[in-house]
Amino acid sequence: MHMARQSTGNAIPVLLTRPEPQSRAFAGALDARFGPRVRAVITPLMTPVYLTPTLPEGPFAAVILTSATGVEAAARLGVSLPKRAFCVGNRTAAQAQAAGFEATSADGDASALVAAVLADPPAGRLLHLRGEDTRGEVAERLISAGLETESAVLYRQQVQPLTAEAVEILLQPGPVILPVFSPRTATLLRAALPNGLCAELLLAAMSDAVVSALTGLPHAALEMARRPDADAMQEAVGRLLELRSAP
Repeated sequence: MHMARQSTGNAIPVLLTRPEPQSRAFAGALDARFGPRVRAVITPLMTPVYLTPTLPEGPFAAVILTSATGVEAAARLGVSLPKRAFCVGNRTAAQAQAAGFEATSADGDASALVAAVLADPPAGRLLHLRGEDTRGEVAERLISAGLETESAVLYRQQVQPLTAEAVEILLQPGPVILPVFSPRTATLLRAALPNGLCAELLLAAMSDAVVSALTGLPHAALEMARRPDADAMQEAVGRLLELRSAP
């Protein structure tokens, strides 16, 4: 049973469906921010399977990293990579920095990342290290802009069912907060919800694309993050808490 904290009074369960490392980090942030008002329950719908591909022939001037899992996958390769790294957001950049890269954060989404690369392009080819499922067409957009870019798939996400604890929560009446960070997670969540769902779903969505993927899912409230990052998702959870506690 994966839980960030024990049940406390009338704490609202928050089901965290990202891969376990990211869910644990988000659970810790929720605990620090909201304390006993929430009870984080970690129930990953995906777990990474790391691959060992043959990389495109170099040299490369910089790598592009679009997730923390991509940073971990790159570190596991055990090969020499360019030090310069363009990263989609601050958390990915922090992890890349810790892994030895000289990381630049686009502090946003795929479009912000493409813009950051084009604003300060390296003198040489780019290598996008990514997962099997990807959105945003980062490499394709850079190629269209005239930057030679190769891609390498370093991991895939293996689908997992909801934990027994999460299913039990969803089958009981009462509010449950669900932060949803990607369209794929939204799709997996729809398929994983149990028959006989009784919980009052309060959804926090990372982006417009996630909101679209959640269309038709029954819910009592939905808040979209004001920026595509984890801090803004915490803020969206806070707004749901306030909405739930309003008279």
